[in-house]
Amino acid sequence: MRRRLPAAALALGIVLALLAAAPALAAGYRYWSFWDGAAGGQWSYAAQGPSLARPADGSVQGFRFAVRKDAAAEAAKPRAAADFEAVCGATAPAEGRKRVALVIDFGVQADAPTGEVVPQEAPRTACAQVAPEATTAEALAAVAKPLRYNSAALLCAISGYPQHGCGEQIAQTGAAEASAEPSGSAPGGGGPSAGLLVGIAAVAALAAAGVWQSRRRNR
Repeated sequence: MRRRLPAAALALGIVLALLAAAPALAAGYRYWSFWDGAAGGQWSYAAQGPSLARPADGSVQGFRFAVRKDAAAEAAKPRAAADFEAVCGATAPAEGRKRVALVIDFGVQADAPTGEVVPQEAPRTACAQVAPEATTAEALAAVAKPLRYNSAALLCAISGYPQHGCGEQIAQTGAAEASAEPSGSAPGGGGPSAGLLVGIAAVAALAAAGVWQSRRRNR
């Protein structure tokens, strides 16, 4: 019976770790992600927020509202190509102004907050003509008001959608949960959850107990 103790302890520890980590893996964030248009109509996740980014004339910027399933998952990209000509081709250049193509994807109804309806199913495009030093946020404000931000300058709503919430953590079922992070923090922030750390500690402690029992028996 004693010979089975180390293996049983390790198995129990693994189970505890998985159970502790499960809530973190099931959680996600509902928010507007921000994208830079790349070559070939592709999208790359923006390195700066829209209030800091200053796109050049001819740039394409994208926004997508969606639920990011967990911290390891990639955020959903806009469902339209990053095509400057398709958006701004009919807008003539103007002296002292720059043209920024914007793709605004309100996402799917399944990702909408409870009680709200997606404004439109297909992504919206607009060509903003703004001052050369304008930020992406200023370009967005020129074509998609009203915008809503929180106190940490996190973009919460475009064209009034959604009416409530801002980067909140949600359960996989879609029900809102209290976030362990402030609403202004970056959604899906890295780092292991407290539950996962507890589980790992349980594995280590039980495995150590098994080794100690094994050595004691062999003396």
